[in-house]
Parts: sequence; structure tokens; C-alpha cells
Amino acid sequence: MTVWVVTGTGTEIGKTVTTAALAAVAVRAGRSVAVLKPAQTGVAPGEPGDVDEVVRLAGEQVTGVELARYPEPLAPGTAAARAGLPPVRPAEIAEEAVKLAASHDLVLIEGAGGLLVHFDGEGSTLADAARLVGAPVLVVARAGLGTLNSVQLTAEALRSRGLMQAGVVIGSWPGEPGLAERCNVADLPIVAGAPLLGAVPAGAGRLGAPGFRAAAGRWVGPELGGVWDAAAFARRWGPPARAES
Repeated sequence: MTVWVVTGTGTEIGKTVTTAALAAVAVRAGRSVAVLKPAQTGVAPGEPGDVDEVVRLAGEQVTGVELARYPEPLAPGTAAARAGLPPVRPAEIAEEAVKLAASHDLVLIEGAGGLLVHFDGEGSTLADAARLVGAPVLVVARAGLGTLNSVQLTAEALRSRGLMQAGVVIGSWPGEPGLAERCNVADLPIVAGAPLLGAVPAGAGRLGAPGFRAAAGRWVGPELGGVWDAAAFARRWGPPARAES
């Protein structure tokens, strides 16, 4: 069984596009892929959600599953309570992931917001679902200032729960990175205690589907099925030499 959990250090950082890249790489390699979104928030009935975006970018071969949808753009537990709808429980997420894994080579569970966002009134989180499935967790992070603290907090939360952090992917790497972004290339693996496994270019989600699928393997490393080279990336985009005083 191959199940991966894709979480982030916050919202709007590139989780969906990163998930789509992972799916596209796997499909290109001939693997069957399912993407599971436990709770979609902020999307009205009939509107496309994150799963639809993954399928659009990665290919119609991808099986997309959404367990629950809530109209307000809030944490799933809060959104469910305000809508008067039942929340999604970790056991439901795990059960669906196991079922999908029985018929797919790869199952990607995309969370909502960060690792410890509440799914219900009892404070259940994506971390609880990852523990039930026994799945490694891939952390999608911002490139710029402030990301180191968020990544370290997420890593410590994973370790304290006995969960495996597979690594970190930068969800939106700018075309012209500044000093903070370049220094973070070196610092992210240190604070995470896990390798940097990829960097998705900013705006990748706006590519046409064929271009996205063709390029996705260049954004993630061999551990994720791609050809992205962490050492080469660090040589090009790592911290610049300090100016002499």
C-alpha cells in the first residue's frame, strides 16, 4: 500500500499544485493514482474544488475523491459546525484511503491548511488520519521570510506524534528569489530535520495541462518520482556569498 499525506505550513502555499505535480509524475510513470481531499471548504456545490484542479492538471486518469464539502472558507471543523453538516473523522479518512489503495498504486491525501487544523469539535486533525493509515507526511512550505518557524513547528508536531516526515517541498518558488528565499534553501532541511525534495515554480498551476504534466518531474526529486536535483538547485539558488565589509 502506498499512501502519502500532503500537508502544508498554512493555507494558499501551493499544496494543491504540489499534489497535482506528484500525481502527474506518477501517471507519467504508468502508475494508477487517486487523490483524496477529506474536506473541501470555501467552495459552493457544483463549483470545482481542489480535487478537480488536480485532475485538470495531472490528467483524467487520476481518481478524485472528496469526502465532504463546506461552503465557508474556514477550518473544516468550524465550517462543518456553521453549516450544520457532519464533520469528517480521521477514521473515515483512513478507511477511504485504504479502500483507494486497494485499487491504486498511489494515494495522495491532501489536507486543508496546516497539519493541526481541526476537522471536528473534538480537535481531530490530519495528523490523526496519517497515524491511522501509517502514511509518510510531505510538508509543503512557503519560500520566503517566516517559513522556517512554521516548518520547524510542523516537524516537531510530526515527531511528537511518531509520524514520519518524508521531506519538504517549496510550494511556490519565485522566478527572482530574494535573500530570504535563497538562505532558506540551506536552512529548510535543517529546521525540518528532513530533506528538501522539490521546488514548484510560482505560477505552475496556470500552465496548460500538457505543459504542466511534461514539466512536473523537473520540480520534484527522485524520492517523489521526479528528476529535480537538490544539490544542483542549492548550487544555483542557495545563499549568496556575504559582501565583504
